[in-house]
Amino acid sequence: MSSKKRNVSAKLPVAPLVIGGIILLIGGLVFADYWVAEPLGLTPTFVGREACIDCHQEESELYQGSDHDLAMDIATDETVLGDFNDVTFEHDGLVNRLYRDGKRFMVRTEGEDGEMHDFEVKYVFGVRPLQNYMVEFDRTPDQPDDEVARVQVLRITWDTINKEWFYLRPPDVDDKLAPDDPLHWTGIAQRWQTMCAECHSTNLKEKFNPETLTYHTTFSEIDVSCEACHGAGSLHVELANRKSIFWDRNYGYGLAKLKGEDPHPQIETCAPCHSRRGVIDDTFKPGDSFHDFYRLEQLQSSTYYDDGQIKDEVYVYGSFIQSKMYHQGIRCTDCHDPHSLKLKYEGNETCTSCHQHAAGKYDVPSHHHHEPGTPGSMCVDCHMPETSYMMIDPRRDHSMRVPRPDLSVKIGTPNACSGCHVADRKEKLPEGVAEKLHEYSDWLWLVERDDDATADQVAQLIAETDQWCDEACEKWYGEERLTPKVFAEPLAAFRRGEPGSVAELLRVVSQPNELAPEIARATALTELGLAGVPEAVDKAKEILANESEHLIVKAAAIGVYQNAPPSQVIRDIVPLIESPSKLLRHEAIRVTLDSGAFAQLAGSKRTQVQFAANEVRDTMMITSDRGGAHMAWATMLEQQGRYREAIDYYEMAIRVEPNSTGPRSNLATLLENMASQAGGEAGENMRKRAAELRKAELPLLARDARLAPKNAFVQYRFGLSSYLNGDYDQAVDSIQKAVDLDPDTEIFQTALRLLKEKIESEKIESGKNEE
Repeated sequence: MSSKKRNVSAKLPVAPLVIGGIILLIGGLVFADYWVAEPLGLTPTFVGREACIDCHQEESELYQGSDHDLAMDIATDETVLGDFNDVTFEHDGLVNRLYRDGKRFMVRTEGEDGEMHDFEVKYVFGVRPLQNYMVEFDRTPDQPDDEVARVQVLRITWDTINKEWFYLRPPDVDDKLAPDDPLHWTGIAQRWQTMCAECHSTNLKEKFNPETLTYHTTFSEIDVSCEACHGAGSLHVELANRKSIFWDRNYGYGLAKLKGEDPHPQIETCAPCHSRRGVIDDTFKPGDSFHDFYRLEQLQSSTYYDDGQIKDEVYVYGSFIQSKMYHQGIRCTDCHDPHSLKLKYEGNETCTSCHQHAAGKYDVPSHHHHEPGTPGSMCVDCHMPETSYMMIDPRRDHSMRVPRPDLSVKIGTPNACSGCHVADRKEKLPEGVAEKLHEYSDWLWLVERDDDATADQVAQLIAETDQWCDEACEKWYGEERLTPKVFAEPLAAFRRGEPGSVAELLRVVSQPNELAPEIARATALTELGLAGVPEAVDKAKEILANESEHLIVKAAAIGVYQNAPPSQVIRDIVPLIESPSKLLRHEAIRVTLDSGAFAQLAGSKRTQVQFAANEVRDTMMITSDRGGAHMAWATMLEQQGRYREAIDYYEMAIRVEPNSTGPRSNLATLLENMASQAGGEAGENMRKRAAELRKAELPLLARDARLAPKNAFVQYRFGLSSYLNGDYDQAVDSIQKAVDLDPDTEIFQTALRLLKEKIESEKIESGKNEE
């Protein structure tokens, strides 16, 4: 072969090599593009919805006009729906005027001094079925434009459905509110910052100064915007604008990951604003674990029925986590569009889009036994019964349960069947009563609130309805009827003090979720602990040893130790002060102090507890605009023997909420105890201050006793205060009321007996002196 041919042959592999090199180069560049990432530890900032719209037009259009979009706004001609065309509206003898002053929307109504004043409406709040109006107070001339001072929510609201003014009464309050009542529109219970703001604006920072009693509240957007659910968006925008074919290796899209296989990040992003809870850390970000930042309210008898159905407004999450849907991985956006918030489907299709069982199994009369198209044929009417709050705002129970009229017959809980059919017995009600019972909850509330003949008659009609519904279900479903024994019966029996109920409720704590969801098991543990059941400590220890147990159940287990011997607390609970869970740490600190174990700790361990307790103080001061926060920390300081600091916090509690009861009594008791140790002039000054505090507390307790005539503990506190202020007749009357309301509470019985003995003893002594 010639050299020429050899050279040609030698050059032939060059093209594949070049192509391979190009491929390697491109691959290297692609890999480099993927590998180059933002450094860990970046903190995104809020950029506002305008930065989202260009790329997310469809989502933006869905969001427009949603309840999140209309959560709050500046009062303008476009946002105000109410009639301010110089109209009057009367309630409780007050003639209020709603009018315009140029571009301003004005309300003439009763102020915090009890006199009529003119107030400018600065903000609107919500849109359906009510629109609330808000007035700003205490704004200083030099306050920056981006800060909001104290804001109060008027109880005069606009009914957007019926197009009329509406007075939003507090539950169970029929009389006119006094100007100094916390429930008055100028009171703390109607303050935007304390009751509403966190969940109606984006990136809200309350910024209350307890020294000056002023707010410097800020937000990045006035309503619930994109970043409230997806997280601060600066990093996402930066990554989206980067010339790269990949999102970031470390941060993904730069937003909260809400669409993964695990449904919890999405559900727990919604939960903070859709639950009754306490805040333990105000740095929550979308995608975080809810229970690391919030303490979920349990199934308290004031807010839930014994079977977990909603009684008071609980904002969905506490009921949803009881449902089979939740435990099967269903998430909020399976039913609701995340941007418009509307249901994804109409009517029963919301349910049947997933429940695609054999034809004719559910959405047919053979299942629901109602005429198609009537309310009883709708899935939600049986499995998600509706209750109206704020008098005209209907909310559905999201526990999605099978109606149980059999439980209604056994333990008196409501059921969806009776919810409709109790109205069939209205003609049996006394004249004038039927008109007041608009829906099922009104019947239930009347029976719970009143103890007269009318309440007895209403209770009897409810019981008749329950029995009729139970018999109908038995006839319809026969052996296929679902009536499993769930946590409701043991919990109801325990609350009634029935024999054998302790053992049954202890069994509930270990049951699987389908019989007793986590919130129910936590409730069972808490109630066993509060009752001082000795066996509960062993059960709590078992729960704490289970690494896979849910945090809310573990937190309840820690609480059981409050009545345990200090040695057990030191052994089992004090080590949890170092738990990675802030919820468990805080509960461990509280129990260590409440149980008396702190006093028995060695010096170094005591110092560790005190240092850890400062974290609890930081949590409490998240709500530093509430006197209760300062009072709670003062109590913990007392338990640590830090009396001078406790005095300062009790005084601050009085300063922040001068009309609240509690801090004066606590401080008076502390000063009296310190006075006995101090002696001399210092001790005398302490006793004098304590007497002043008790005297100032008495009219506040009298107010509470008047407003809550059926609350045994409130009556007891008023009676005790009357005794300490020397009014024995009032003391006997009030403590007797407490005994009548709650005869099973031993402390009430003991106080009444000792008080009567003291009065009798003083009469005998007085008679001797007269002789």
